[in-house]
Amino acid sequence: MTEIPGGLDSVSPQPAPVPASSVLKITAVETLIPDDVMPGLILLRIHTDAGTIGHGETYYVPQAVAAVIHDWLARRLLGSDPCSIEHHWRFFYERFSAFGSRGAEMRALSAVDLALWDILGQSSGLSVWQLLGGKARDSVRVYNSCGGPTYGRRPPGEHSEQGWPGHGDIGKPGPLEDNWAAHHAAGDLAEELVAEGYTGMKFWTFDRAYRAHGGSYLPMSTVRECVKPMEEVRKRVGDRIEILLDGHGFFQLPAALRIAEAVRDLNLMWLEDVMRLDNVDTLRDFRDKAGVPLAVSEMFISREDYRHVLERNAADYLMVDPTWVGGISETRRLAELAQGYNIPAAMHDCTGPLTLFAGIHVATAVPNVVIQESVRAHIRTFYDLLIEPNIVIDNGFAQPPEGPGLGTRLRPELFDPGHPGYRITRLQPGE
Repeated sequence: MTEIPGGLDSVSPQPAPVPASSVLKITAVETLIPDDVMPGLILLRIHTDAGTIGHGETYYVPQAVAAVIHDWLARRLLGSDPCSIEHHWRFFYERFSAFGSRGAEMRALSAVDLALWDILGQSSGLSVWQLLGGKARDSVRVYNSCGGPTYGRRPPGEHSEQGWPGHGDIGKPGPLEDNWAAHHAAGDLAEELVAEGYTGMKFWTFDRAYRAHGGSYLPMSTVRECVKPMEEVRKRVGDRIEILLDGHGFFQLPAALRIAEAVRDLNLMWLEDVMRLDNVDTLRDFRDKAGVPLAVSEMFISREDYRHVLERNAADYLMVDPTWVGGISETRRLAELAQGYNIPAAMHDCTGPLTLFAGIHVATAVPNVVIQESVRAHIRTFYDLLIEPNIVIDNGFAQPPEGPGLGTRLRPELFDPGHPGYRITRLQPGE
């Protein structure tokens, strides 16, 4: 196994499905950090000796994830059968457990897991949702998370660094500037979303309160200002759209309770990560007192985190990000685990396009997934720069991806060996 400069030619058509009796071999692993588009994202391609290419991604600290993939995971992946998905998953997870199984390791495993499912689907001629058991629903309900075109990304021609989690740019007036509109023209935005068929919209209006006051204390005057946009939505469109509020884990219990009291009469679908997640018992206390359903939490990345929440009755919805928790494999397991507690699951995506595709595949096949997050500004302004084809959302519902595997692919021209964020590790002759 050697990391070698230079890319792989991938502009030729995808190969025909490999007969089930054939054993594929992984021959190369490529990563690309598209910091000229979205600095926090890392894109992954896994190549096989049959010409099949599996695609994956994850988000946050991409340089660390690239190191885990090339310096460690590739040692097992190269020369192995990509269709032994669960065997690879358990091996990596058990090795990670020796030093905590958190952070970059789980994100790297998530990206690899997506790519392996993609290879299995292409090799069998089936979509991932078919491999997961077929359709539990014909389409997947999505809500719009009110980020703008610049949230999490680098605008073309501008130099900017990746922001901190939860500290999104409010943006400016203009088309698809949904974060700005959620603060300053929420009623207009709600009417626009309802006209497009969306049945849910997520606000981040308390981020500015945290920046102004911190997480321990919130003045009531600030709370009222942050709630006004949601009140405006109720006045303008009534119950035609669900309201969701994300606190990005900024607040301690007293501030979180003050927020919950202020929104209680608005009949929110959920409060998401309003309180810090350091202590599940305190989270349970918050749920008992909030009087508003809680969604918990995209910030968890292990089954044990979710188990504690479920056993303590600390959530009403389980929020899962497929490219942080361990890929499609673990996302399905978590959604089905939650069903045993009569707690529905919801899919998170406010990052890259393959995360959205992965969530929709799981939501298509697993009945316990109730809704999928999407950012229409991302889908319409730059996902096309990263994938082909893009996701289809019609009248507030995502259509299950067509075609084998994930049903999309990362644009091959992105994997340019001259790009500073490019790495490749591949088998050498005789290996």
